[in-house]
Amino acid sequence: MNLHKSKRFIADTWKDHELIDSGDGAKLERFGTYVLDRPETGAVWPTALNFKDWDKADASFEPTGKKKGFWLNKSGMPEKWHLEYNSKEHYHLRLKFQLEMTRFKHVGIFPEQASNWEYIAGKIKEGDKLLNLFAYTGGASLAAKAAGADVTHVDAIRQVIDWTRVNMELSGLDGIRWVVEDAFKFLKREVKRGNKYRAVVLDPPTWGLGPKNEKWKLDHHLEEIVNLVAKVVQSGGFVIMNTYSGIPPSSLETLWRRVLPKANLISGELCLKGVDGHLLSTGSLIRIEL
Repeated sequence: MNLHKSKRFIADTWKDHELIDSGDGAKLERFGTYVLDRPETGAVWPTALNFKDWDKADASFEPTGKKKGFWLNKSGMPEKWHLEYNSKEHYHLRLKFQLEMTRFKHVGIFPEQASNWEYIAGKIKEGDKLLNLFAYTGGASLAAKAAGADVTHVDAIRQVIDWTRVNMELSGLDGIRWVVEDAFKFLKREVKRGNKYRAVVLDPPTWGLGPKNEKWKLDHHLEEIVNLVAKVVQSGGFVIMNTYSGIPPSSLETLWRRVLPKANLISGELCLKGVDGHLLSTGSLIRIEL
């Protein structure tokens, strides 16, 4: 029996997004009709295109620190615009997102997550309960709700919840349960209440502050989070966990296998595929099926 099934999860089902190029610590992406130049530490190779091609970007992110910076808008593009995702395989998976350029270089969507949306659309059934922790702007929540799931979306930042609500309405959906709270604390209480979910999705940050300035470090809580999630997911359910923290997929797999030794696990890298076929790894992902 092969316990280690490493895989590259490639989001190659987009029409409204493409990775035009990457390299020299940056990535050049098209979001709808606009092209953005953003830092990408994983792009350690030289760019394929020359600087004139990169200079055509509508906006570029200029860092002023490790996590923050500002956008240099070159074309007068709007502060906010819309992006659509339409699945080729799942007819109900028709999502719409509002994007904007934030001071943290993000725009409100991680396009590599489309691989997880497709997986959710193929696994979830109408009426299933799905818990999305550290949920950000909610692509997984929208994918599950589009399939008819009973979705609980948990994030500690009110502005992010409001952003997700906009995405839900743009996508023609309703009925997501919003929880503005520290996801770790909410998860602990769900275990005490004995609540169960068919699916749990989580993307815990490497570090951060809670709504009351509580300090958070993933490496201090990772083992406890895994044990708690294992208690709220029901038999026959599944878990999707990804992280951009640098923890390798093999480490996630070993941790989960110690907690759920009989589960079916598959782990690997979340990737974007460039227009020239090259892969850009963006994070680690593990899927657990009970």
